[in-house]
Amino acid sequence: MSAVYNVLIADDEPIIREGIRDCVDWDSLGMIVTAEAEDGEEALEIALEQQIDILLVDMNMPFLDGISLMKRLRTERPHCRFVIITGHDEFKYAQEAIRLGVKDYILKPVDPLHLYDVLHHIRTEMNGTLHQEQYLKLATDQIQKNTSLLQEQFCLDWLSGRLHHEEIKQQLEFLHLPVCLPSTLALIRWSGHAEGRPMLKEQDKQLMLFAIGNIAAELLQPAPLVICRESSGLLVICTWCPPDHSTASAIYDNEQQADKMMSAVKDCIGLHVQVHLQSVNSIDEEINNTDIPDDPLLSLEQEVDYSQVMTTAYRHAKLQLDGQSRLSPLVRRARDYIQNHYHNPELTLEKLADVLQVSPTYLSRLMKRELGHSFIHVLVQVRIQKAVHLLKETELSILEIALQVGYDSQHYFSTAFKKMIGVSPNQYRRDTVEQS
Repeated sequence: MSAVYNVLIADDEPIIREGIRDCVDWDSLGMIVTAEAEDGEEALEIALEQQIDILLVDMNMPFLDGISLMKRLRTERPHCRFVIITGHDEFKYAQEAIRLGVKDYILKPVDPLHLYDVLHHIRTEMNGTLHQEQYLKLATDQIQKNTSLLQEQFCLDWLSGRLHHEEIKQQLEFLHLPVCLPSTLALIRWSGHAEGRPMLKEQDKQLMLFAIGNIAAELLQPAPLVICRESSGLLVICTWCPPDHSTASAIYDNEQQADKMMSAVKDCIGLHVQVHLQSVNSIDEEINNTDIPDDPLLSLEQEVDYSQVMTTAYRHAKLQLDGQSRLSPLVRRARDYIQNHYHNPELTLEKLADVLQVSPTYLSRLMKRELGHSFIHVLVQVRIQKAVHLLKETELSILEIALQVGYDSQHYFSTAFKKMIGVSPNQYRRDTVEQS
């Protein structure tokens, strides 16, 4: 239904105002003469108080002439339409009237048919504008209601390489996401089975996936993020936040965060999931040859192919996650044992092999093949990861932390930490404090 528009007739001659009011069938136009004014100041006051939509205005009125009145209303009520009705063919006003958006210039005595045609045209134009605004508002409301779905589809398209560089930047801005590369991709895989429960229905599986995504997202907030779900059921969380320290530090933070996610999902809903967090700006050089700047908050001017970097990081993350699922039971047991006994300074390859009842040589070769690292490298990774957490979250001395993570020498611990992280434990703690 079209709106009813309020009309104000402004003229200092009562007979003119009466003639205009009576010569038009206002109802058929969807208009109502809300008020009349005999001078410019009165017209301005009424127009603002009563939300006038259409002003029929005489050029020569007391106190405030027609041009001055329209200038004021153009600023304070920009949607108001103007029709000049004057007793003189004053073309000197024509240029100014056009600039003010005057719809027509009618000479007195007013021709009723001409005035009706002008008003009909104005109504058609205003209805079109109104409908356009309504449609735009409806579209905007729908977009806002479905922003999360649009963000998810956009990120899935981005991960799969279906978008080009400029399109990605435009979509990031449109969807109110940081216009830069995400800092981290979190990949979460669930088998679809729940231990100790009968086979789940599809609806229950979808609810479980939804819950898993929300639990993981809570650990990543308040950073901006988008939760995506592939058709295979794989969950991908794109997170926008800069790394705290060096590349190595970010890797260990990611491993710690992955452990937290797996534990949180197990504690909250009793499901076992696999998690891998990939720092987008620290892709392994053997997988990705793209030159990625250290700072992931890239300006629009920097020549970095968002599409290539994102898809490469995603492929690398899936490779890492797939590697987890292909681990043999023996390597899984070895890794779990290291996670639970890293604090023992006497933990060695021989000790671990003895616990698992295999030869050290066989265990070493199997770990290297499936994990890509030697026993000692895996052990140091776990110890430094735990040390990073203690440096951030506690006030323990460096020596106390060294002892807690399995080093009986502060010097040996500091050497290993700097080799892995790039800075000393003391420097790492100072940097953490400065950034908090």
